[in-house]
Amino acid sequence: MRRHRHGPNWWPEGEQWPPPGGPGQQVWAGAGRKMLAAAIVFMIFIAVIAVLVGSVISTVVNGVSTGSRWPVFLGAGILVIIGLRVLGSIARRSWRPVGSLIDTAGRLADGDYGARVDVRAAPSMRAVGTSLNALGERLEMADDRRRQLMSDLGHELRTPLAIIRGEVESVIDGVRDGGPEQMASLLDEIEVMERLLEDLRVLSMSEGGKLELQLEKGDLLTLVAEVADSYRPMANASGVRIRVDAPADPQEVELDPVRIRQSLTNLVVNALRAMPDGGELRLALREDANRTVVDVIDTGIGIEMDILPQVFERFSKSSDSDGSGLGLSIARSFVRAHGGDIEISQTGPAGTTMSMWIPR
Repeated sequence: MRRHRHGPNWWPEGEQWPPPGGPGQQVWAGAGRKMLAAAIVFMIFIAVIAVLVGSVISTVVNGVSTGSRWPVFLGAGILVIIGLRVLGSIARRSWRPVGSLIDTAGRLADGDYGARVDVRAAPSMRAVGTSLNALGERLEMADDRRRQLMSDLGHELRTPLAIIRGEVESVIDGVRDGGPEQMASLLDEIEVMERLLEDLRVLSMSEGGKLELQLEKGDLLTLVAEVADSYRPMANASGVRIRVDAPADPQEVELDPVRIRQSLTNLVVNALRAMPDGGELRLALREDANRTVVDVIDTGIGIEMDILPQVFERFSKSSDSDGSGLGLSIARSFVRAHGGDIEISQTGPAGTTMSMWIPR
């Protein structure tokens, strides 16, 4: 199973993981050292004041009468009070950044994912504050995705459940007899829900980094050819010609053949849906310096501009699509688990090009 190479999901992009010296050493390098320096300076200050005050008191007390000693003690008390106030001010200023971190962490733990640390007000703990803010942003995004998922899931399940309810009620009311044909219709809707829930389970595992890959050295061209052969009858029925282009002797790549086949399948199915009136689907394999790329090029209707930015998100689909809207999300998550990605190279009235690449 692959693990994070560049830190956990909440770690800021582009920053080294693990941080040099560990979190404790980072805090010590910032606020800890400053607090220690302030404490040492204050102790020296107190020691000097104590020596001076002691000398003055000793000199004055020995040279004045008993009745005139109270101003000396009053002055010494004032100096002590001033020293304590200075100490309190230093302690508060040193503790304020730590208190801000603790307060923000507590608010995040209570579900207030909008809580942030003002790193400008706590430069001594900027690294820790930045990491905590990044964690808050990731938690907020995850919570938004969870809410959106619940909303989308409810919407997607509503249709098959409504069909099942209508069929069952018609049997109860005696409108239909509940024969094999009606039972087959109910079974179809149940299978739709099962596929939807299974797709969500796999997608959740992949996005959470818990998807186990069975990696092996393999020929990506073989998988491309197999997927093309599998869907050629469907394509021919729709008037679509599938063509495979590849170099004579492509290099092998490390991949999970089951997951990559599923990714290719989802891309091909998505392309075929975009060509209801026929056309050409070209699967072109090419090799860059350190990666192998498969371009899935169709001559279909293109992708609607309003959904283009969200095309790889869950349940994203065009208004006339009969799919679940999970195919591209699953395909991309599988490829990203291999260290690669899927990108839209081109889209328009003349068709769409989706490029899937895997590192070598």
